[in-house]
Amino acid sequence: MKKFSYEARDQANNKIVKSTVQAESEKAAAKLLMDQGFTPLHINEEIEGGLFGRLTNRVTSKDRIVFSRQLATLIGAGLPLSQSLRTVLEQTQGKAMQAVIEEIITDVEGGQALSLAFGKHPKVFDNIFLALVEAGEASGTLDEALQRIAAQQEKDAAMLGKIKGAMIYPAIVLVVIIAVLIFMLVTVVPQVQGLYASMNKPLPALTQGLVGTANFVTHYWYIVLIILAVVIYFTMQYFRTDSGIKVKDTFKLNVPMFKGMFRKLYMARFTRTGQTLLSTGVAMLDMLRISADAVNNTIISASITRAADKVKGGKALSVALKPEEYVLVLVPQMIKIGEQSGKIDEMMGKTAQVYEDELDAEIKAISTAIEPILMVVMAVVAGGMVRAVLFPIYSLVCSIST
Repeated sequence: MKKFSYEARDQANNKIVKSTVQAESEKAAAKLLMDQGFTPLHINEEIEGGLFGRLTNRVTSKDRIVFSRQLATLIGAGLPLSQSLRTVLEQTQGKAMQAVIEEIITDVEGGQALSLAFGKHPKVFDNIFLALVEAGEASGTLDEALQRIAAQQEKDAAMLGKIKGAMIYPAIVLVVIIAVLIFMLVTVVPQVQGLYASMNKPLPALTQGLVGTANFVTHYWYIVLIILAVVIYFTMQYFRTDSGIKVKDTFKLNVPMFKGMFRKLYMARFTRTGQTLLSTGVAMLDMLRISADAVNNTIISASITRAADKVKGGKALSVALKPEEYVLVLVPQMIKIGEQSGKIDEMMGKTAQVYEDELDAEIKAISTAIEPILMVVMAVVAGGMVRAVLFPIYSLVCSIST
């Protein structure tokens, strides 16, 4: 049994009631409330462990991939859909995924199509997933569609994993640099100030600046934390707005050193998604609409949407994509070959493979280039600290000895 918090209107006195109820699912909780004379307004499942529980008890990309693979295998072996879902449920470890599968089983056994049952969980199954499942149901190749979904998700997860992995080392180095700076400001710099004060000597300008910073951080650390928290909060809120998302997406496509990596990532994602959808029988315009959402970049999405409008007006996809600024040259060229040979999906798949391979090389090149850049940053920071701390001490010692 799960625990749900709810807000409902009491039909007897028209008052708003807030409380909790235990039920097998959100639907069961709503039915239970209606049987008791309440009209449900909001029902939310309560996750054990608070915020930590919400972060850990969620459906991961690995859960979706394993689910797709297992369901495809069982359906391909000839098992009925309901039995296949129940078998997958028994093999699933994550509680969040188990809850989703239970609701899907209820809907399927109630007579709903599998694609509609999946569609009730948009946070778990995206538009690509739903389109492929719907196409698989229509063509009688649901197992093949699920296998394609799993392959698509695996490739996408692999690309993102490589990019995140390349960013780990720079992040660790930056954290170490910040930690060393804070340590020097809080412990070493005040001692230098005390030494100069005991000898009635004026501090050098650079050291005086560090001392002022150290004093502020030491005495008003809570203000620093508040300012950081406010800046981070409002920055995150801004990047959730339409203008903020557009700024962030434009920055990714134009930031020096990383723009090539991001452009190839989005082209690989677009062509791989297009290949997967077209090979399953999804119509061209539907493919473009879904792919525009799948690339996860508003600028690239706008380019694909404009191309879709041109295709709707009668132009070839290769012609429609060619003038778009952020669509790399190889994409319309390969699609044109596919249009001439009648194998657009195959050409998009080959294009995706090219960009995935180039993305691997780009990530390795960036990882290699970042190391000397970080070494220079560390050298500048270390040199600045030496100039501000050790040189004044050395000068003071020399003046005493003379």
